[in-house]
Amino acid sequence: MTQETPQQSATPVAGGRLGQRSRWLAAFATGAVLTAGAYGQYKEAAEMWVNNEFQPSAITVAEQMEEMEWFIQASAPYRGMEINVLSETIPTHEYESEVLTTAFEEITGITVNHQLLGEGEVVQAVQTQMQTGRNLYDAYVNDADLIGTHSRLQNAVNLTEWMAGEGSEVTSPTLDLDDFLMPEAGQGPNGDQWQLPDQQFANLYWFRKDWFDREDLQQQFQDKYGYELGVPLNWSAYEDIAEFFTEDVQNIDGTRIYGHMDYGKRAPDLGWRMTDAWLSMAGAGDKGLPNGRPVDEWGVRMEAGTNNPQGASVSRGGATNGPAAVFAIRKWDEWLRNYAPPEAASYDFYQSLPALATGNVAQQIFWYTAFTANMVAPQSEGNNTVDADGMPLWRMAPSPAGPYWEEGMKVGYQDVGSWLLLNSTPMDRRKAAWLYAQFVTSKTVDTKKSHVGLTFIRKSTVNGPSFTERAPRLGGLVEFYRSPEMKKWTDTGVNVPDYPKMAQLWWQYIGNVNAGNMDAQEAMDRLAEELDVVMARMEAADKAGNVYNGWGPRLNEPRDPDYWFNQPGAPKPKLANEKPQGRTMAYEEIIQQWQ
Repeated sequence: MTQETPQQSATPVAGGRLGQRSRWLAAFATGAVLTAGAYGQYKEAAEMWVNNEFQPSAITVAEQMEEMEWFIQASAPYRGMEINVLSETIPTHEYESEVLTTAFEEITGITVNHQLLGEGEVVQAVQTQMQTGRNLYDAYVNDADLIGTHSRLQNAVNLTEWMAGEGSEVTSPTLDLDDFLMPEAGQGPNGDQWQLPDQQFANLYWFRKDWFDREDLQQQFQDKYGYELGVPLNWSAYEDIAEFFTEDVQNIDGTRIYGHMDYGKRAPDLGWRMTDAWLSMAGAGDKGLPNGRPVDEWGVRMEAGTNNPQGASVSRGGATNGPAAVFAIRKWDEWLRNYAPPEAASYDFYQSLPALATGNVAQQIFWYTAFTANMVAPQSEGNNTVDADGMPLWRMAPSPAGPYWEEGMKVGYQDVGSWLLLNSTPMDRRKAAWLYAQFVTSKTVDTKKSHVGLTFIRKSTVNGPSFTERAPRLGGLVEFYRSPEMKKWTDTGVNVPDYPKMAQLWWQYIGNVNAGNMDAQEAMDRLAEELDVVMARMEAADKAGNVYNGWGPRLNEPRDPDYWFNQPGAPKPKLANEKPQGRTMAYEEIIQQWQ
């Protein structure tokens, strides 16, 4: 049977790290060539997908086909395999699971079972595979929040080494890490890439601009509070606005409205609600990006120049139970009880965010842009926050900062769901999964995927003409991701040495506050103590067997908290006035700043 080599181009695909020709030659050297009939079958499938589903794109059709032809060739040794991958359930991953798996199979011959579960279940599966060494899944889309874990335990594949070594022949020449918005989210303390972003979304401030623009409400607010109704810049203004809509306005167009939305169900996602930079937004940590040093947004201390966490409790130099953190938890509880719809206290993450579409809430301080897709649905699908033409009545803006916050600190949190390969996965399955991970993040696919899920990962996508055209319908999302300000929203950093073990503690103690079993100070004292206990065990294991690559915790000895309060930065002593004058800004001015 004759063999056919596809027509090769002398011009590498735009943005590629290596020439396409050299990559194909490397593939052929490993025997990854196809018969004429097989190549034609897969190329025909690629043409069909490129010319239909994968439009628009940030690259030309010719460049898309060149990229797909590399996938056809690189996948030849793994054709006929069936692999399993796991991610959380959000619209972006639903599109991957329902559409892109079919495209990938038709173009490469590799079948992918892309399973969707809740984020807590994904973390549990990752943790189980790391602990047991059993290959449960061949790849995961796992939050880059675990970067401190993966770079220490080293059960994960170091992608920097992988792409240059064992995985080089299955690493796309057009991967183009420089085109990713935040590749650093998946980088360990030494800058190596451990995870590859697949989707990302920020927590921003969300508000009903149509209500805020009403002259009668503007005048009422001005009369009561002495400043203009607008996007709140601090928590004082947010609280005033929440009170105003809940207690003064009360009804709009016959609907009972509220000035705040959140969630409080005792479940793992309640922990994310706090670890996703809530303490940092209040100002509990230190200055620095992507996360504060020495104290991060969890309140964990890790001195500059070291990769060894030193404690979470104030007595050890941490800030998890410091005044700023306690203030943050107290305000979350007060606002949930006083200004949110009564049912919000029993909502979880997945119930709270889409609930905004009912149209009875004026603002939300902590809103994940992953749910933008829900908020741009038409009125016919029950979305009461768009007009008859589908234009949003709401906007997104930066979340306001708490009284302990200082310029130079991170502004908020950005979730970067990222591809993870584990060492326990057999080599052939790992390589096939790596091909799929690159396929669903490729320039050929990414623009269309981003139009579906609205969770941008590539500069070329968000800066492309199709999103310039769509931007007015997305309430500020495109402007945010085009702005250099976006870098001030970051994920959990490397101060957290074992995310799965430590994250599960948060929701248990925060849940006690919502249940009325503990006040904020008691809950955070207990939480900080438990975090230190976990890190102490890690320290012992690391010293005994180098379990954490020598980067395990090295806890400070407890000292009088006043010692740390008298040092510069975090932990910060209690402010005499935790509610300064409210400050707001017109939305149009914020957009100008973003631009």
